[in-house]
Amino acid sequence: MPIVNRVAELHPEIVSWRRDLHQHPELLYDVHRTSAFVADRLREFGSDEVVTGIGRTGVVAVIKGRLPHGSETSLTIGLRADMDALPIVEETGLPYASTIPGKMHACGHDGHTAMLLGAARYLAETRNFAGKAVFIFQPAEEEEAGAAAMIKDGLMERFGISEVFGMHNWPGMEVGTFGIRSGPVMAAYDVLEINIGGRGGHASMPHECIDPVLAGAHVITAVQQIVARNIDPFEAAGLSITEFHAGTMPGVIPQSAILRGTLRSLSSEVQQKMKTRLAEIVASVAKMTGTTMELNFIGGSPVTYNHPEQTKFAEKVASELVGSANVLTTRPVMAAEDFAYMLEARPGAYILCGNGQSEGLHHPAYDFNDEAILYGTSYWIKLVETKLAR
Repeated sequence: MPIVNRVAELHPEIVSWRRDLHQHPELLYDVHRTSAFVADRLREFGSDEVVTGIGRTGVVAVIKGRLPHGSETSLTIGLRADMDALPIVEETGLPYASTIPGKMHACGHDGHTAMLLGAARYLAETRNFAGKAVFIFQPAEEEEAGAAAMIKDGLMERFGISEVFGMHNWPGMEVGTFGIRSGPVMAAYDVLEINIGGRGGHASMPHECIDPVLAGAHVITAVQQIVARNIDPFEAAGLSITEFHAGTMPGVIPQSAILRGTLRSLSSEVQQKMKTRLAEIVASVAKMTGTTMELNFIGGSPVTYNHPEQTKFAEKVASELVGSANVLTTRPVMAAEDFAYMLEARPGAYILCGNGQSEGLHHPAYDFNDEAILYGTSYWIKLVETKLAR
């Protein structure tokens, strides 16, 4: 099963879509231009239904096949791409670089959106399948759980989705290769925030103060024992304190401080144990230092878990496209992905598509490899045509 010939013909147009999106990055739910661009293309293709405003700014399209129904065509499958960019200053120097200061498609969501649009264009033309394919264009993957917002708006029930599939480009994997595994694919992710209250004063009189900076430093040191000493070494876990905000002048002990960071794990049991130990340590350090501390979890997502049957199917489709030697069994990644919410709601699988030797995701010099469009778009097409065969 080679690259779809029609995709090769459409490649320049799909690339033009991708580069247009790259020049106009938008963040989180504020993807109004991107959503309009996507919806306009889907209508032009002749989609049977195009719905906007799912999950605030998400777009969903339905394309119906023309073949008579067979034994498996009660399935309606969902295909998901993410649309949002990142608050990063681009450093690629490319002619199609971001035109929006401080915003950049540094994770390849422009490519994901373009590839799924390319598949929708082809499938709307050919309709060589039975049943329905649902194209899901999601906002706010980078933070704030756009997937969960779309599900809350009735995504699965409204469109009758039985199974759901996702894809992400992956730097370091050669173009023309895919990576997939059954079970945990990406980590559960919790954003933590610790608000520390003390008593400020003159730095020359620390004995009259309660120093939230010292207390925060104790917390940062103490929580390192959670992964090192409280979690089974055979389990995957990570804890990083990445922000420490306190004070405005060298001669002033501040009144308060804020710590933020993330917890990551590949099982709900480890996730809960880390949260419990973190709460215990924060309470103990507060007592030891005389400060007040409030621990909150302000965002995150569950483990991204590939279902065995759908993973096997996705692997088969990818193998027929690029050869089994080019479909790799990947290790779990401790990055997080809110597609996890969709995989909690419906069985499905998440696959990685090689981006070549590019800079890494979230790097200011990263760029999506346009040659990967041929493979990602063809994968989506063959997944639909195979899954929804007569």
